[in-house]
Amino acid sequence: MDIRQRVIQQGIANDTAWVGRLAADFRHPSRAECVGLFSLCVMPYIALFVHESYAKLAKTDPMIAAHVSADFKEIVARSRHSLKLFEDTKRGIDGQLDYFRDEILATHTEHFTGNTPRLFRFLETDLGLFSYATRLISTTHAANFHLGLSPRDTLAMTGQEMRAFSQQYGRYFGWLGAQIPAEGGGTFFSQIDPRQMGRIGDDVRSAEYYSRGFDGPGSQDLNALLTVFRCMANFVNAVIPSPDANGKYDYTEFKIRFLTLYQVLGSLQILRLDERYSLTPRSTRVLQEILDTSAAQTIMDRSAKPFRNTLMHYNLDSRIDLSKVDLNDPVFGLAPVYFPSCKDLANLNELVEQVLASTTEAMDEWARPGGST
Repeated sequence: MDIRQRVIQQGIANDTAWVGRLAADFRHPSRAECVGLFSLCVMPYIALFVHESYAKLAKTDPMIAAHVSADFKEIVARSRHSLKLFEDTKRGIDGQLDYFRDEILATHTEHFTGNTPRLFRFLETDLGLFSYATRLISTTHAANFHLGLSPRDTLAMTGQEMRAFSQQYGRYFGWLGAQIPAEGGGTFFSQIDPRQMGRIGDDVRSAEYYSRGFDGPGSQDLNALLTVFRCMANFVNAVIPSPDANGKYDYTEFKIRFLTLYQVLGSLQILRLDERYSLTPRSTRVLQEILDTSAAQTIMDRSAKPFRNTLMHYNLDSRIDLSKVDLNDPVFGLAPVYFPSCKDLANLNELVEQVLASTTEAMDEWARPGGST
């Protein structure tokens, strides 16, 4: 097997092993109350692993098709593509805004409001906000966006149906060889402190929530998507450590952090460059603060995109010098290849940490109502 195939094989094996270890950590009774939220937070990444590994393995193993139904493939593809945000070429900005408004917001509002006597309808809410360590990491809308199921199907699902849906993922990774270690997996979830879980206030009315902060009351649809960006960045920054508790760099957890940061920055850049959207001066200023630092520009430099592509799709870029590939390195020795200012993965991780910290801080401030325009 040549080194290109070995990189693909090892990347898939790393993600498969991580899913098995995560399943072990999910079984720990002291964190049982946290499983629901965090399983939703990682769902699009797990869908990414399925989508991309299937694309690679189906070329050489026709038996794999027996483990992935057509319906499941479609759900996985939608969940995986949600990670692209505004880089989703099928939807783009307009399509994502339309989907969020016409499908997610409309369906959730219809389902959760208008169900009480008119006198008490001011008490009804249709958006749940979830935090960890005081950082917003998910909402009911964001979770539905990433799940890959239609909003109506999601809200209609019973607990048994949701378990059956999750079991399809389990069967696929089981076929790939995922093992669930009895002693625990040592993933990010093993370090979760249930006392840090929280709800930010009560559930809220989405129309009122999205009219505050970000780009202001005239941009509710955009603000809804920016809330998803904020949740994703906060999740990887506040919840997924790198390196891990033992000082080691985990391929999969670094991959989740890097890809999330890359997609958020890339989508904000697309928004800034699209002249159809007239952003407020406040939004323009925040985008400048996030995107125009030298560290953010290093992460997003076009010459480094093949690094993102390898993490996303498993395969090496066709132009890479194979002598620089190191199978013993968590990211195959690619950090200094695509980021010359970084001598190794530790240096690249420091850069990612720096940009994640500044991005999440700026987005949290941007989301606060009452900022100057």
